[in-house]
Amino acid sequence: MKRIVIGFLLSLAISFVAFGQWNPQKSNTTSSLGGLSIVNANVVWVSGTGGTFVRTTDGGETWQAGAVPGGEKLDFRDVYAVDAKTAYLLSFGNQARIYKTTDGGRNWLLEYTEQNPKADLDCMAFWNATRGIVVGDPLDGKSELLTTSDGGAHWTPLQSNTIPVAKNGEGSPASGTCIATYTEKKGKKETRHAWFVTENASRVFHTADAGKTWTVSEAPLVTGLNQGVFSIAVVDADRLAIVGGDYDHPQMVKSNSAYSDDGGRTWIESGHRPAGYRWCVAIVPDTPGPTAFAVGPTGMDYSIDGGKNWDQMNEVSDYRIYTIAFADAHHGWAVGRKGVILKFEGAVPAGTATPMKK
Repeated sequence: MKRIVIGFLLSLAISFVAFGQWNPQKSNTTSSLGGLSIVNANVVWVSGTGGTFVRTTDGGETWQAGAVPGGEKLDFRDVYAVDAKTAYLLSFGNQARIYKTTDGGRNWLLEYTEQNPKADLDCMAFWNATRGIVVGDPLDGKSELLTTSDGGAHWTPLQSNTIPVAKNGEGSPASGTCIATYTEKKGKKETRHAWFVTENASRVFHTADAGKTWTVSEAPLVTGLNQGVFSIAVVDADRLAIVGGDYDHPQMVKSNSAYSDDGGRTWIESGHRPAGYRWCVAIVPDTPGPTAFAVGPTGMDYSIDGGKNWDQMNEVSDYRIYTIAFADAHHGWAVGRKGVILKFEGAVPAGTATPMKK
């Protein structure tokens, strides 16, 4: 019996040591950072307050920080990177703008300026380098949605008659991860999915035709003022994970995460939930479970089954992390207030593979 116990404890120790670690990197800025886009293990773009963007092309060994000329008062909550030279920035709120660079941040082109003083853009996502979508809070009772198919040269409002009516007070959170895209390929056919989430109503909107038509489903997360869904992550056309909770009471663990195995038509509340309110969830690519991470003001959690169950990690409890993302199972980044950039190195916890649907 003693040998069995010792062997079990040793296996736990080996498994724990095998997990990677979060190490701080020098960001060369003190701005709060909320946008994060990872191209690969070497190229990462970050964005934040004060018109700030930060970029690395060597895996975080060095970071180039700068501010977009004329955008020094903007809060760039979201960034989408195509490669080391090309990236898009979105500032949230009624000063919403979209910028693009094609030369690594030396020059920025202002592609879109929100003209409606009542508008409040929140998040963006892309299917590829030229096709993207932006979501904002409701205008005239329906969520504002913009799309581009030419690399941002034109941003076109989607026709509102295809978008379900918003509930009273419902809107998308400016988390930078409130919308996600996925391109489903079957032979030569491509289906462009997108999902966006809302707070004050805890709903998930879905399109399977790049925004032409939309459906909406109810999520089993807490609903009320400053409560709801704040972030969504996509594994494939069927599997998704969402997190959120109560913004004003971040310690509350009730109804703060759920998952879907049918493309978001129905949602199941997580069995073991994150340890508090969470404003970002991320899937680790090419992990069998898959592995997912979630962050919020009370810390970080991980799941080895795509968000069905969560366990808390305490390695980043001294930092206030806003956004997290991974290039693969060995390279990830997390960003937060006062210029914090953390790099994950090692190996993420891995779960049991989930059978793929036919």
